[in-house]
Order: sequence, then C-alpha cells, then structure tokens
Amino acid sequence: MPATARDALRNIVREKLARDEVVASMTVRLVRGIEAAQIAASAGFDSLYVDMEHGPLTLDMTGQVCMAALAAGITPLVRVPALAPEFVGRVLDAGALGIIAPHVHSAEEAKRVVQMAKFPPLGHRSAAGHLPQFGFKPYPAKEANPVLDAATMVIPMVESVDALEKVEEIAAVEGVDMILVGTNDLTAEMGIPGEFDHQRVRDAYTRIIEACRGRGKHVGIGGLASRPDLVAEIVRMGARYVSTGTDLGFLAEACAAKAKQVHALKVTLA
Repeated sequence: MPATARDALRNIVREKLARDEVVASMTVRLVRGIEAAQIAASAGFDSLYVDMEHGPLTLDMTGQVCMAALAAGITPLVRVPALAPEFVGRVLDAGALGIIAPHVHSAEEAKRVVQMAKFPPLGHRSAAGHLPQFGFKPYPAKEANPVLDAATMVIPMVESVDALEKVEEIAAVEGVDMILVGTNDLTAEMGIPGEFDHQRVRDAYTRIIEACRGRGKHVGIGGLASRPDLVAEIVRMGARYVSTGTDLGFLAEACAAKAKQVHALKVTLA
C-alpha cells in the first residue's frame, strides 16, 4: 500500500497539461468491455473518455472501462448524459478522474458541475468510502479528499453561441480545469454546420484559448477528427487536449479501408 493517498493516485492528463504538452484522447462509444482501455493504452493514448451522452454504455460498463484505464496507466474521463448529481457523483465513484459536462451555457451551470464533482468546501460531493482511484485501499477522508479533488478534472463543453459569449465567465469559475470545444454542435448553432474552415470557427477558438490561458485553464479540441490539419493549427494557437475520435469511428474507417484494399485486387487468370 502506498504510504500516502497522494502516492497512490496520478492524473497523467493533468500532469501533461501542467507541462504545456499535448494530450491525445480517444472516445469510447462502442466497446462495452475493459478491452477499450488496454487498446487505448497500447495505442499510446494519454486518456480516454467514455461517452455516456451519445453512446449506449451503462454506468456499470463505464465503471469497468474507467477502472481498466486506471490499471493501464491512462486517465479515464466520462462525458455524462446530463448535468445531474446522480450521474456526476456515480461515475466519479466508479473510477473516473474527470467529468466532461456537455451543453454548459453559463458560469452558473459550470459552478454546479464543480459543486457536484468536488468535496467541501469547494463542492458538495458525497463521501463514498473505498474508491477504485485508490485501488479500493482505505485512506482517511481528511487525506483522501484533497487528493481526489486535485486529481479530478471538471471540463465544461462550449457547444453553443450562448456559451461562447460567456466563455470568459465560464473559464473563470474556480474548479474548472479545461474547456472542451464541441466544434460540430458549435458550428450547427452558428448556422454553419460542418463548415470547419469558416473564419468564425477560428475566431471562436481564438477567443476560447485567450479566455482559458489567461486564467490558467486549458482548451480541448473536439469534433475535428477528420481534420488533422485544422487540429494542428489550433494546437499551435494554444489548445492542448485533442479528442481524436471514437472507437466506432476508428473501426468503421479501418473496415472501409480493408474492404477497399481487397476490392482493388486484380485477378489474373492463368
């Protein structure tokens, strides 16, 4: 047993961001077992996030993937389906080291997520006892709670024009670590769905990056898996967390490539 709770728990994503390094993440939406975490680790990802908003994975499946990620040495995050304590608290108790909060429109909503995810005095997270983040080893709450708070990330998503207009206020909320841009939803809200090269997209990222980095926070890129050129540009602008795509997307692309490869074979008759 590690001597202290701090010795027992690391968040690789937080450490890399603190060094201003780029973080690679994959999204789990299809795989319902612990294999997803090992595949992500073997592929070289720093993190994965389980998408409970758009995927069919249950809380039990989510917890299994999170615990497997902890064992594999990568950081498990969860995008919750709703900003409610029954989701936020339970996925954290199941092993997540961060909450990705979709459709945050204001600083007040961001504060509520922080309160759900953090222990008093910053929040109202309820004590659960033995937790997978510590390998179910017991540590006194006085020691464990500050360590969990330090390791647990709160990541609101900016996906609407309303949120973009209030991004400085959202980024200023104590306990918010990073803002993840949902580029697909944001362009739809802007009336330019899928027009990733539009100047308004670059302007939005510029504003979000300035708001975050000026307040010691970080920026994540979401929804641009098909545009590595644009991802590289935005990283140069200052974003550091890259959501690279979903396990479903990776499988579909690989399958299509293999089928195309076989259909391109030429048969020579003897």
